[in-house]
Amino acid sequence: MSRSDNDVDYSIHMQRPGTAVSLFSSGGIGDLALRAAGYEILVSNELLEERHSLFKYNFPEAESLTGDIWSMVDRIESAVRRRLEGQPLNLLYATPPCQGMSKNGRGKLLSEVRAGRKPPLDERNRLIVPTMELASRLRPEVLLFENVPEMADTIVVDGNGEAVQIVELIRRTLGPEYVGGAATVEFADYGVPQRRQRLITIFSRTECMRRWWESERSFLPAPTHSQAGRDGTRRWVSVREAIGSLPPLDAATRVAAKSSLPFHRVPLLDAVKYWWVCNTKPERSAFDNQCVSCGWDRNPTHIAGRDASGVNRASTLTPLYCERCGKMLPRPSVERAGQPSIMRGFTSAYKRMSFDRPASALTRNLSYACSDNKLHPEQHRVLSLHEAFELHTISRYDYEWKRRDGRRVSDKTIREVIGESVPPAGLQCILEHLNRVHRGSFPAVRDAGFLFAAQPVGMS
Repeated sequence: MSRSDNDVDYSIHMQRPGTAVSLFSSGGIGDLALRAAGYEILVSNELLEERHSLFKYNFPEAESLTGDIWSMVDRIESAVRRRLEGQPLNLLYATPPCQGMSKNGRGKLLSEVRAGRKPPLDERNRLIVPTMELASRLRPEVLLFENVPEMADTIVVDGNGEAVQIVELIRRTLGPEYVGGAATVEFADYGVPQRRQRLITIFSRTECMRRWWESERSFLPAPTHSQAGRDGTRRWVSVREAIGSLPPLDAATRVAAKSSLPFHRVPLLDAVKYWWVCNTKPERSAFDNQCVSCGWDRNPTHIAGRDASGVNRASTLTPLYCERCGKMLPRPSVERAGQPSIMRGFTSAYKRMSFDRPASALTRNLSYACSDNKLHPEQHRVLSLHEAFELHTISRYDYEWKRRDGRRVSDKTIREVIGESVPPAGLQCILEHLNRVHRGSFPAVRDAGFLFAAQPVGMS
């Protein structure tokens, strides 16, 4: 595919193929960045066959081991050592599940803990323990972990039963041979047309990387883009630039809800939801819709705030009927006790994204109108899967939504794989910077303008 002026230059690769291991690989979206940056993925591990089969189709050269990492540490180590043939492992890439760490997952967990249905420490967060067991055995030259920013404050119980913060557990397990830390990265700062913040944790034991760390205190490149486009950066890539030229769709009828472009289709909205959506103004939520009967536009809009327990809750007092004429407003509602009432939802639900800014983070619910800022900026519908591929930068790579076993890949699986993955174009920027540092190309890195500009967490 041709690249626009907003795309990052992906032409710099390693002088020789690097070796990598991918843990929690899912469908292999983040791994596209590894391959583009010059790494050969020797071994991958993923729990769910439905997702790993996508990886297997797109990365047939890798030895793909499907199953629970807790029970597969020995098997993974054996496969890696066999394929390395005595050479060092260049990169260990791991993306443990984040549901126990993310804001959404943490909010749900908090409710479950307060109700006495879950323990205060989420067991899913302990997947870092077998990950670090593999790291301590394989001693890769570089470790790269990607997760939600909340990982920086997440506490887990280590193999000795001690409660410890995750980044500190990583550092403690690796020992003084490694240097590094964690920092929150905004992927829009690397030319991704999506606001997606992730915690990138990088540690290394090579001499060149150590020297770079001692000088710069980070392994991350400086942003290539920014909101204002100043100080040598370009403006963030907007939704309009990414998907504005695609064929229009409308969720009212089956004919209008699809095009000849593969995956450029959207689910239909029933008549009531369509009424809400088609009356929603640019960059506003359907909860803010005003009266279409008398035109009164001063009905109170939707608000949210934290209750006494600290839980963020939307207002239940948002009016559903016009204060002037008494007619129902085109706002999301449900029937309770036979009477319509305002739907429980946040100010970002049933909301149109902005055409002139990056999209909000794509989640597993990206095809639902009630999801966070997922209505099309102008058209009466949600995002299509093809638009998600563009906003997540998957379309820039050679990738097919096919399984090795030939079975059909459901839209649900596609949404989940996207929602749980990192935009590969942004990760590739980071990896190619690491490659230059790893080769000792310090002047070349500085001359290219790659200097650190994020706030580090837990440096050693």
